[in-house]
Amino acid sequence: MSNEANKELVRRFYEEIDKGNLDAMNELVAEAYMDHSPPPFPGFVPGREGLKQAFRLFWEATPGSHEIEDQIAEGDKVVTRLTARGVHKGDLPGIPATGNPITMTATVVHRIENGRLAEKWSDKDVLGFLQQLGAIPTPRGVPE
Repeated sequence: MSNEANKELVRRFYEEIDKGNLDAMNELVAEAYMDHSPPPFPGFVPGREGLKQAFRLFWEATPGSHEIEDQIAEGDKVVTRLTARGVHKGDLPGIPATGNPITMTATVVHRIENGRLAEKWSDKDVLGFLQQLGAIPTPRGVPE
């Protein structure tokens, strides 16, 4: 696939997540998908099914959207800088719903194989995310 086709695959991945269309993962994601930076909650099975479990959990608990800020593609990899926004409407493991708006930034690297997402590495602002949910206190004097 070309660099542009790889970037389009990643954009479509986030668009389908934003629609809540987890069935699209069967088309977009390899069955043996490897998430090198999984969510901070235990219990997800490996592969595409684990990805679907994670997004189902987040879709139900924190519905929202992803805004792609930048993308760079080379070879079989796409780097995406994005901002995710949502509202904490449902419970997450160990964190009851707060109703708080949430924003999280991330830089994500996807590797594409045979026209599907095969691997993912990401650097997410998990600390800020957990602070917005009240799961970790914000230090005094630091704006939330």
